[in-house]
Amino acid sequence: MHNFKHSIITKAKIETIWGLYTDITSWTTWDTGIEYASLEGPFAAGTRGTLQPQGQDKLSFQLIDVEPLDGFSDVTDIPGAAIAIRFDHRLQKTLDGTRITHSVSITGPNVDKFGEQFIAELSDGIPQTMERLAALAIEKDEVTFGTNR
Repeated sequence: MHNFKHSIITKAKIETIWGLYTDITSWTTWDTGIEYASLEGPFAAGTRGTLQPQGQDKLSFQLIDVEPLDGFSDVTDIPGAAIAIRFDHRLQKTLDGTRITHSVSITGPNVDKFGEQFIAELSDGIPQTMERLAALAIEKDEVTFGTNR
C-alpha cells in the first residue's frame, strides 16, 4: 500500500467547503487535475460517478463513505493496472478555523508495480488543489456572509 496525507487550516466555513464537495460539477474549478466529473445520483455512500483526469480517459468511481459536514471517501479502480485509489476528504473545526485533510491510498495486486508512480503524481497536486478549494470557499463565504471570518 502507498499513502499520502496533507492538511491545511483555513478560515472558510465547513458548510461552504462541504457545499463544494457535494457539488460535483465544482470539482473542476478547484481541482485542475480533473477535466470532467459527474455523479449518477445523490451525494451518498454507494453512488457511482465518472471523472476524467486531465489528458486521460474517463474513470468510474464510487462514494464509499459520506458523513455530511465531516467528510467523504471515494474509490477509483484503474482499469488494466489492477490497483484502486481511495481518496479521503475530511473536515474538522479547530480554534484557528477549519482543518481540511485530504489523503490518498493505493492498493491492489499491482500496487508494488504502479503505486509509487501514482502516489508521486497525486501528492504533487494535492496541496495546491486544497489551497484552491479553501480559496474558493473563502470567496463564497465573503459573498454570502460579507466576511471571511
